[in-house]
Amino acid sequence: MFEIESKRPEEITIITKQAKIAFDTADFAIDADLGVGKIRGAGEFEIGDVAIRAIATESNKIIYDVEIGGAHVGIIGGCEEGLDDLGVADILCTSSVRAVREIEPKLVIAMGNIDGMVTELKLTAKTEKKLKVKNVDALPATLEVVALN
Repeated sequence: MFEIESKRPEEITIITKQAKIAFDTADFAIDADLGVGKIRGAGEFEIGDVAIRAIATESNKIIYDVEIGGAHVGIIGGCEEGLDDLGVADILCTSSVRAVREIEPKLVIAMGNIDGMVTELKLTAKTEKKLKVKNVDALPATLEVVALN
């Protein structure tokens, strides 16, 4: 089980029993309160029970494929590059309708212009403080949009 929360539009925080990791999609940094400071740039990392693949795009932005207990969380913010490299995401944290249509996640965490996104996708957004995910099988069968506040 893990939780996802967002205190700022450009930041997603994933909380597990072993780690609390913040992904800043504006600064392209991972903050997990490590002694070495924030992690920047592309690469593969394991922090507690979380496997992270930080992928550099053509314009030097970073997008993230985060795997927790079999569930893949894509964290891309407004970036629409590198989606093929990202691969399958069960949960997608984005403000890009194009990315949602290409990746076809089960659940979208809306970042940025939530109203525009739900209007274009013809869906409604649920508002939550935190999103609790038991496992990949507990995700919705049809696309849902969640706004974290």
